[in-house]
Amino acid sequence: MVVLTKEPFGTFEGEPVTRFTWKTANGLSVSVISYGAIIQSIKVPDRNGAVKDVVLGFDDLQSYTTRNTPHLGAAIGRCANRIGKATFDIDGVSYKLAKNIGENHLHGGIRSFDKVNWKSNKNGQKVTFSYLSKDGEEGYPGDLLTNITYELLDDGNFHVEYLATTTKKTIVNLTNHSYFNLAGHDAGAQELYNHVVTINADRITETDADSIPTGKLVAVGGTAYDLRVPSRLAHVMEKKPGLFDDNFCVTSFGNKDLNFVSRVEHPCGRSLEIYCNQPGVQFYTANFLPAPSDSALVGKSGEGYRRHGAFCLETQIYPDAVHHDNFPSPVLVPGELYKHVVVYKFGVAQASSPTVVSA
Repeated sequence: MVVLTKEPFGTFEGEPVTRFTWKTANGLSVSVISYGAIIQSIKVPDRNGAVKDVVLGFDDLQSYTTRNTPHLGAAIGRCANRIGKATFDIDGVSYKLAKNIGENHLHGGIRSFDKVNWKSNKNGQKVTFSYLSKDGEEGYPGDLLTNITYELLDDGNFHVEYLATTTKKTIVNLTNHSYFNLAGHDAGAQELYNHVVTINADRITETDADSIPTGKLVAVGGTAYDLRVPSRLAHVMEKKPGLFDDNFCVTSFGNKDLNFVSRVEHPCGRSLEIYCNQPGVQFYTANFLPAPSDSALVGKSGEGYRRHGAFCLETQIYPDAVHHDNFPSPVLVPGELYKHVVVYKFGVAQASSPTVVSA
């Protein structure tokens, strides 16, 4: 049986921020806060029953409002990832966005979806967060109404559903930016390298020096990006400096509502599988967290977070898709519904390890 509770988590701009926590009988729990619709904690038992928090984050609201530049756990919108030159055209009208990463636009802009306090509604074991982004906010056209519904089930499946409607033709690409380390949020790079990763993708989107897609889809075969079979990160990350911060093109099978996206396993036994209805997933190994020679980002329990201390698997439409006709379209028109469903399945692997491809 899953128990869902709510409690205060501070105030933001005069409004109360609420934390919702789901707990299962076997020790799995998930906490989400209304500020940024942020996944604040996910606690998972390992093979021996030891429970650890496996997502990076903070213990207090002020840290989220003032220090969360890496978007730890955040709901990202209106448009996740990058938009080249921070501009796009729809029906001959040009829209200019914030240039918040060089000359380009990233993760929705300056005051994006993870920097507002969402309205929340509890309905049974589900919690729905709602936010109305007004026409012109961060340069995007149309009033965009977004609902994000979270639910943890007894079987360890954490369901997330994004729904959005608009009053004007616009672009939408929502995701969650949780940073995972299945050895524990405090385990660092040494344990990240021990993770075994599989990603169901035979192509990636090629990018330029600014991580903007060129429009070319590149086959992963024979490269460090070939994660179609279980691969230990320590081995594949030795092949090429800077791995990973790339969009993988998910291989779909038949007409299933949800495709298998990825499986990640740590030797302690904790595992994560992701299923989704989106065409891409950004695999990111926290390359832009502080380097070992720099001051760490201080997170939960005073732990210091550093480069390669976690991984992200951000399900999405391809980055910069508005500029590439051969990419799945991010355009949403009035009367249509944007629907993005993702399931995070947490489990405990058996003592025997999967077959691993080494360098």
